Amino acid sequence: MSARSKARKRALDVLFEADQRGLAPLQVLSDRIAQPGTEASLPQYSVDLVEGVLDQRDRIDELIATYAHGWSLDRMPAVDRAVLRIGAWEILFNDEVPDAVAVDEAVELARALSTDDSPTFVNGLLGRLVELKPTLLG
Repeated sequence: MSARSKARKRALDVLFEADQRGLAPLQVLSDRIAQPGTEASLPQYSVDLVEGVLDQRDRIDELIATYAHGWSLDRMPAVDRAVLRIGAWEILFNDEVPDAVAVDEAVELARALSTDDSPTFVNGLLGRLVELKPTLLG
């Protein structure tokens, strides 16, 4: 697993934990930075992902809700929400990561950590964002 893949997983852990425990993601992030527990310190890219998602969360959630036909954010598994937020941020707001890589990484996280249907769902929704990216950022 690449360093960036591990960083995505750690960012997902922070977002998922905050969601499940009803805590502010920045609080969980600062806790993980201060006390990484049994794991190595949090990679900078994990911090960048969490902060990036939080900076653009309203826009990201609006787009996910718009293009997740038949699914509200509240109905989605929490893992899928976090994966989609990370993937959407990388696609729309991080020019350092090719869109195809962002989609593939999100699908792999969903495959490893969520339901059997999640990889297809994540792939379809993020693929749609890639397709519409030129019109979404205007």
